[in-house]
Amino acid sequence: QVQLVESGGGSVQAGGSLKLACLASRGTFSTFAMAWFRQAPGKEREFVAAISWGGSSIQYVDSVKGRFTISRDNTKNTLYLQMNSLRPEDTAVYYCAADPSATYSSIPDRAARYDYWGQGTQVTVSS
Repeated sequence: QVQLVESGGGSVQAGGSLKLACLASRGTFSTFAMAWFRQAPGKEREFVAAISWGGSSIQYVDSVKGRFTISRDNTKNTLYLQMNSLRPEDTAVYYCAADPSATYSSIPDRAARYDYWGQGTQVTVSS
């Protein structure tokens, strides 16, 4: 059973930055497609970014392009999300997710494709 633990959330003012991390255990992290999703109060869970096994394929939702950067360190079993130029509309609980069945370059953007999820970390951006 893969376990995912997020960290790095917090409260910042608009324009600020945060870096989220997701530590994976009990699995072969280097063969998982990994992603970040977020869920704001009263809204559905939303895809934010995904990265393939070795990082060669990356995808972002349009609203974060140019501001967020997803990366991974397979030697540390850790996924990252660098978030810059944060906006109040980025406020949400952020979840990392793992897809162990993805192929080498696959980067699914649907939540249903991901088998394992972290508990989430709160990001709050004030104006």
